[in-house]
Amino acid sequence: MSNSKYWDAMRTPPKGALKKISFGNLKGKSDINPQWRMQVMTETFGPCGIGWKYEKVKEWTIAGPHETVAAFVDVNLYISDSEKTWSEPIPGTGGSMLIVKDKNGLHMNDEAFKMATTDALSVAMKQVGVAADIYMGIMDGSKYQTPRNVSSQPQQSDVDAKIQAEDLMAKHPEMIQDLKEWCKKTMPTPNGPQTVIAELNKQGMK
Repeated sequence: MSNSKYWDAMRTPPKGALKKISFGNLKGKSDINPQWRMQVMTETFGPCGIGWKYEKVKEWTIAGPHETVAAFVDVNLYISDSEKTWSEPIPGTGGSMLIVKDKNGLHMNDEAFKMATTDALSVAMKQVGVAADIYMGIMDGSKYQTPRNVSSQPQQSDVDAKIQAEDLMAKHPEMIQDLKEWCKKTMPTPNGPQTVIAELNKQGMK
């Protein structure tokens, strides 16, 4: 079994599981639906309690400035392989504000420990690949930022396509736009079409 089998199965969240963060220190990043995390863990390992499980190890609070209080939770995540052997604990620590202060005074968040638990699980789950593309900066929630597992060098088939493109360009200069579309459809790697079209543009065929 490949060491990255589980990682690859869980690394890419669907667009519907992502929401742009519009405020705070993480503004512009993507928030991942925690229910999707549980779904993909279940799809990969089996139902919670059978294929994967977790335990709370510790809960505690820390006093902050201006009478605010933060809640923290430690969890251990466990996954089971095909032989029903439980893994070693995969740790995660999460936090959330328990008492916050705004212009109207102090307010208590009665879901703080639940939110901290969810946060802790996200930390543990990302260690086995859940939503890894988001954390690695490869995906921003709507599109890939950089190609995955793709060489920056044109492959041999790209070179062959470039030769065919140059041959067609010489024979049919009036069909440059159609040629560019052909490049996009026939080149096998993400960098391929850009390689050929950039060459055509460099030769003045825009």
